[in-house]
Amino acid sequence: MGIHVIKMPDLGEGIAEVEVVAWHVQPGDTVKEDQVLADVMTDKATVEIPSPVAGTITSLGGAVGQSLAVGAELIRLDVEGAGNFSGEKAKQEPVKSAAATAPAEEVAEPQLEAVAQAEATQGASAKAAAPAAPAPRAAAPQARSYQNGPAPMRADGEKPLAAPAVRQRAWDLGIELQFVHGSGPAGRILHSDLDAHVAGRRASAPGAGRDERYAKRDGEQSAPVIGLRRKIAEKMQEAKRNIPHFTYVEEVDVTELEALRTQLNARYGAERGKLTFLPLLMRAVVLALRQYPMMNARYDDANNLLTQFEGVHLGIAAQTEAGLMVPVVRHAETLDPWAAAAEVARLADAARAGRATREELTGSTITITSLGPLGGIVTTPVLNRPEVAIIGPNRIVDRPMIRDGAMVARKMMNLSSSFDHRVIDGQVAAKFVQTIRGYLETPATIFVE
Repeated sequence: MGIHVIKMPDLGEGIAEVEVVAWHVQPGDTVKEDQVLADVMTDKATVEIPSPVAGTITSLGGAVGQSLAVGAELIRLDVEGAGNFSGEKAKQEPVKSAAATAPAEEVAEPQLEAVAQAEATQGASAKAAAPAAPAPRAAAPQARSYQNGPAPMRADGEKPLAAPAVRQRAWDLGIELQFVHGSGPAGRILHSDLDAHVAGRRASAPGAGRDERYAKRDGEQSAPVIGLRRKIAEKMQEAKRNIPHFTYVEEVDVTELEALRTQLNARYGAERGKLTFLPLLMRAVVLALRQYPMMNARYDDANNLLTQFEGVHLGIAAQTEAGLMVPVVRHAETLDPWAAAAEVARLADAARAGRATREELTGSTITITSLGPLGGIVTTPVLNRPEVAIIGPNRIVDRPMIRDGAMVARKMMNLSSSFDHRVIDGQVAAKFVQTIRGYLETPATIFVE
């Protein structure tokens, strides 16, 4: 038997380290050649690491959420033959068990449970050996707070009858026996009487009697921010820290656009696919960029370099189970609305299924972000750094509007768009958004070059 060490491969594009986001194996597992061992996260995509050999896992190189440098040890296996790792040190190193590589919380939990059981046993023994508690002291603040003003069950000077164990339990519960009804012989208070008293106390407490929806909840749970969620957090933080955002909001009357979309779907939907609002907006943005090419750009703030692009590579923010991703529709200027719709659908499916490639998730020059029917009235989109503009359509709603002196119902939508104020002036941004608005409110112009 030999030892084979799998090191973190160089994934290209100058990547120096990656983050481990999932292990598909554990120490002791037997794996086959080409079996996926782990998922690692680069700046843009999740990459699967397969095993080049068959063998038995002996140790893992890091925990989920940990960053590993390119060339660092990822996994160690026992394999047939000599393997690729030799030396006395390798022979002396013990094989790590699954417990040794498990998160600290998982290892500690059984130990904590054993301690709790020991403490419970010691507590029970101590209680059994404890002498009977004296009669409860008068009017403890905790006990009185539970009584809500009831009259004592006994006359002044009459002592409640109860066994020492009952008295001890009442003391622990903060119950004054003077207020407890005794159902035993000669009015003796039993454990069942304490149970009934506690139940009555809870029933009389504020909010008692409500169903489970109103039950008090004190639980909490913590989870590490790892993988795509951490990349999103870092990217958003960098964008807000480094870019002076400003957001410009304009309302758009999309009544005519929606009417045209309905007609196009009725006529061409069966053969060309149904159009949503998004591909029409994409085309309007492409046309507006011809007049305002400075919006189709990236700003390298480290080198004070603004790069404008002739090709429009539209990022389309898409929500996935893992978090926000931005697939890129490359050369959107070459696509009609139907072709744009098909490409958006393909990219969105790939992103949600985790199949999107690095090339499909990088290289955007301007981004559209939308929450669809949840789009709200106004949003303040965060720029997809290093881009300088992002377009955020909001929800389409029917609103009463004044047209030609008459109040009519129109389909209205706000465009909430953010810009990098270091390189985009407010007036230029406003004109850009107004140009998009013009195409959307006169939708025939979208199809006229």
